[in-house]
Amino acid sequence: MSDTTCHMSISLDGFVAGPDQSREHPLGKRGQELHGWHIGDPRATDADRVANEWLMRPRGAYVMGRNMFGPIRGDWDEDWTGWWGPEPPYHAPVFVLTHHAHDPIELDGGTTFHFVTDGFDAAYSAACRAAGDKGVDIAGGASTVRQALVAGVIDELTLDIAPVLLGSGERLFDGVESFDFAPVEVLHSPLTTHIRYRRVSQRPPGP
Repeated sequence: MSDTTCHMSISLDGFVAGPDQSREHPLGKRGQELHGWHIGDPRATDADRVANEWLMRPRGAYVMGRNMFGPIRGDWDEDWTGWWGPEPPYHAPVFVLTHHAHDPIELDGGTTFHFVTDGFDAAYSAACRAAGDKGVDIAGGASTVRQALVAGVIDELTLDIAPVLLGSGERLFDGVESFDFAPVEVLHSPLTTHIRYRRVSQRPPGP
């Protein structure tokens, strides 16, 4: 069984996005403060560059929530293809959790967004089938990662802990009752502490 990974930037008070996510603020207000280590802050160090290599390593398929895919809520009432332009960085199938059906969207570079209305388990199973031995990544946002943690499918979890207090927004661990991971690598920079965790116990049977 190939590893399932997840890599998330998080504030000291547990938020992975700020409040009031919108087209103008896709990460919520002040949410971008969590991501300076890999989106252009000149204080980034070699540690940040190594963590960015962890983040960008190729995976066979991805699972993400609709809120991460875009700002549209409810019915699909406009022609939205994601935040990433004509060639998203995934280069693999991406399975998007949604309550509203949508035809697949095929973009340049090998990325196709598939929209799954049957819940996390169905999206994850489809991603595992598509990924083969290349592994699945749980791309976010908070709700999707929480579902993956509760389901016990994540083998490797990386948290980039920024020295920031957001105060409100999307919490990562609300409703997650246990943390069955041990740290295996820690990298430090002025912007973020990067901690790579591995699952301690055996994964439950699944795809």
